[in-house]
Amino acid sequence: MDRNHLTPFIVGITGASGSGKTSFLNSLLEHFQANEICLISQDNYYHPREMQQQDAQGVINFDTPKAIDMEGYLRDVKKLKDGEDVYLQEYTFNNPDKKSKEICLCAAPLIIVEGLFIFHEERFKALFDLKVFIDVEDHIRLKRRIIRDNEERGYDLSDVLYRYEHHVFPAYKKFIEPHKYESDVVIPNNHHYASGLDVLVSFLKKQLAQ
Repeated sequence: MDRNHLTPFIVGITGASGSGKTSFLNSLLEHFQANEICLISQDNYYHPREMQQQDAQGVINFDTPKAIDMEGYLRDVKKLKDGEDVYLQEYTFNNPDKKSKEICLCAAPLIIVEGLFIFHEERFKALFDLKVFIDVEDHIRLKRRIIRDNEERGYDLSDVLYRYEHHVFPAYKKFIEPHKYESDVVIPNNHHYASGLDVLVSFLKKQLAQ
């Protein structure tokens, strides 16, 4: 991207694990050209497994801000803001069947920063022009988490339920939910996010037009 570009409009999007952020974000991207928008996800900034903390039962806890390379994530967001492209390696969690690939993030006038803990980290919040919270009821999040972790990460039901009770839900109450009330936009996604998506897309297209 041209170094003389205008300062991009940066949107932070968060929500609990299982809130449907990935589906929402994929739908959001479909409404823009590739050179108009860039999505940078917290999921690719987890520390290596050997650096992750374990709980008293020896289970790795990915649901804590300490699991994330916040410095690296913040550095790359700032690069995109300054018009620099970012190259990184995809993080594959615990899935041995998924081959990691190199990701190229191209700087764009709209930057979407996505992650569980981005509102908890004050240095991120200072960069956001708009803060969006995807809101879903507890039992729906758990159902989605069970399906996703089994299909994408190979966790069995007992493992998913253990992580949800001891890691996921406590992290949501401590690090994520409190920031719902300071968000600019809260989008319900118990059934579908269509209305909220339409509003956000319309607003962002106006930003591009300016």
